Amino acid sequence: MARLISPTDLEFFLALANACSVSRTARELGITPAAVSKHLALMESRLGVPLFNRTTRSMSLTPEGDVYLGHARKILGSIGEMEDQLLGATASPQGLLRVNATLGFGRSHIAPLISDFVRKYPQVDIQLQLSVNPPPSGDDAYDICFRFGNPPDSRSIARLIAANRRVVVASPAYLKRHGEPKTPADLARHNCIGIRQGDEAYGLWRFATTKGKGKNSSNSKTESTESVKIRGNLTTNDGGIAVNWALDGHGILLRAEWDVQKYLQSGRLVQLLAQYSSPDADIYAVYAQQHRTSLRVKTFLDFVVAASGG
Repeated sequence: MARLISPTDLEFFLALANACSVSRTARELGITPAAVSKHLALMESRLGVPLFNRTTRSMSLTPEGDVYLGHARKILGSIGEMEDQLLGATASPQGLLRVNATLGFGRSHIAPLISDFVRKYPQVDIQLQLSVNPPPSGDDAYDICFRFGNPPDSRSIARLIAANRRVVVASPAYLKRHGEPKTPADLARHNCIGIRQGDEAYGLWRFATTKGKGKNSSNSKTESTESVKIRGNLTTNDGGIAVNWALDGHGILLRAEWDVQKYLQSGRLVQLLAQYSSPDADIYAVYAQQHRTSLRVKTFLDFVVAASGG
């Protein structure tokens, strides 16, 4: 009896579902668009159900296609896990690794590390997808997602890549024209550069400061928090653009330290309100529980942590 589903169908379907495009899938697999369409038509014919809704401009999964995709990912993931366990610690990582990162961090940090990694481990194929916001927790379209802050979803594993904090900065030219804020409340009178990213409340900057108490107090320090609604005439969803605007003297910016460190060292930006702290932006790699034994996931994350000084 002929099988309704073959192993090659699973890998083909996963590639097509990730791309949601016949032409992009054809380029990825090194075949013609006609061959992609034919393979999909044969799969749907054998199963007797449509897997994709198709129009001249788009394609999306049907409910049956969504079920197929979930099982395909689990099956292929189990095969990879079995290979890792059978080959043992002496094996070299191989296979496909799907990585997601935010635009700025992905370009400046993850992409160069991937270049170095595949030079050392050429049998690993890496697909890097950059996005403005991280994918939702539980989305298994990626093997590893790099994000800022530890996600609350206990179904995923979050590995700390590097400690990171947010700092307030501005260019010397801006400070010469407008002066330097001494407290967070002073920011309301300055032109601040806004960034719309993730689920964070837009335009609200939070600060904390630790104050000492008297020597006779049983609790020598106390922390107070303050939120400031900032205003400004420039807003973007790209952190790199925001940094460039700050360098050009357009306003004050709250940004992750990794993104501005080189400009602080060169003097092109100046740190402000150093006595106040803002919420940390620690960098984590998030991956599903089923990838915890994956050799390629573990090897790549060890490589990234070592390169990040962890």
